[in-house]
Amino acid sequence: MGMWLRDIKRRSNLQDAIVNKSIISLQAKNMIKEVVNVKNKGKKHYMAVEFEPSTELTGGAWYDDDGNLHVEFINIVKKCCLQKIKQLKVATLETVLQLFKTSGVFKADLKEHHFEEILGALVLDNEVMEVKSNGMGEFGAIPEGKVCYKAFDKQRVGAAAEPRIGAMASMPCGVCPRIRSCTPDGVVSPSTCVYFQKWLEF
Repeated sequence: MGMWLRDIKRRSNLQDAIVNKSIISLQAKNMIKEVVNVKNKGKKHYMAVEFEPSTELTGGAWYDDDGNLHVEFINIVKKCCLQKIKQLKVATLETVLQLFKTSGVFKADLKEHHFEEILGALVLDNEVMEVKSNGMGEFGAIPEGKVCYKAFDKQRVGAAAEPRIGAMASMPCGVCPRIRSCTPDGVVSPSTCVYFQKWLEF
C-alpha cells in the first residue's frame, strides 16, 4: 500500500521541513517513489521503488499513471470483446480471456476479473446477454449450466418488440421483446417469467 505523507510525519516525530527534505532526497536517489491513490488524489503515498503498488491504491489496469480512469482503453476492450462474442455467437468468460491472451492485442496485464467486469458492463449496456448453456444447438460445445455470453441481434430484438398478429399474440411469449434470449434455466426463462405464470393461471 505504501505510506501516507501525514503518517510518515506523525510516526517519525520530525518537523515537516525535515520530512519533506528527506523525501525529496530519497526520491532523487531513486530509493522511494510517489504513488497516486485513485480514491484520494490529494493524499501523497510513498513506497520503496522495488515494490509495486496494490490495485486498491492505483485502481489497476483501468487507471492511467496519473490515477485517472482510462475511459478510451475501457471502450476499446469492450469493443474487442463484443466483436469476439459476435464472431463466436456464444462465448464463455474463459474463452474470451484465452482469445486475448493468445492474440497479445493488449499490452496491459488483464486478468480474468478485468474481463468479467467488461462483460458485466456489456450486459448492462444491452450489447450482450448473460445466459446459461443448455448444452444443445449453438451451446453444444459449452457444458450445460455454464454461464456464457451471447451478442444481441438488435435488428431482430427490435422486430420482436413490434406487436404481432396471430396465434402467438394471445400469449405473453408472442409479444415478448426477449423471446430470442429465452432459454430453460437462462436469465430469461419460462420458469422465472411472471407474465407467463400469470397467463398459465388465467
